[in-house]
Amino acid sequence: MSQLSRLISILTLLRSKRLLTATELADKYEVSVRTIYRDIRKLEEAGIPVYTIEGRGYSLIDTYSVAPVQFTEQQANALITAQHLVSQSKDVSFVTEFNEALTKIKSVFRTSIQEKSELLNDKILVFNWEREEFSSNALSEIQLAITHFKYMEINYQKADDPTITFRKIEPCAMYSAYHKWILIAWCHLRQDMRAFRIDRIQHYKILADTFEDRKFSIQDYFATCPFDGK
Repeated sequence: MSQLSRLISILTLLRSKRLLTATELADKYEVSVRTIYRDIRKLEEAGIPVYTIEGRGYSLIDTYSVAPVQFTEQQANALITAQHLVSQSKDVSFVTEFNEALTKIKSVFRTSIQEKSELLNDKILVFNWEREEFSSNALSEIQLAITHFKYMEINYQKADDPTITFRKIEPCAMYSAYHKWILIAWCHLRQDMRAFRIDRIQHYKILADTFEDRKFSIQDYFATCPFDGK
């Protein structure tokens, strides 16, 4: 990769991620950390408002923006395909937010790519053979609760159990398996981490109060409690 291509790529990454370290960038582009330092200086010299958070990494000033990124036809096709896969989600809020985001993204497609993506859209079908009566409309809000460290109150019903229990939880992470979204949260009732199927949350409320970040790692969680697919 040429230096110019790498600089453009680094700028794109900085716009898409809040914080990047020199080590992360060096590993990604298979160059030395010293080379990344030089690249950052080049961006600064070009007037790009990159700033360093001591001991943490690089970021861009919030108000900085550049011309819209152009997508290749393959990238546009990947997004169209993702839309069909997302449409299989049982969570209405997730599908809605994705479709609205994709509409904004498609607005910067070149005319020729727009035409091809619309053609591809009419030629894809994704079937969901695991049909269930359960659905949800909470995923989008729960994601905000996770990133803003907001307490939640939920009424939860386990499988094959008519009892609905009240829980106050600290939402930490989520994962998807078999077309279902699972929320991992600290449960104040059980005083432990618990997994909750989002489509089994009968009612939820996101509180204004915030909890202290438990530094929960979903990677570590599955390293100690492997997902067995059952």
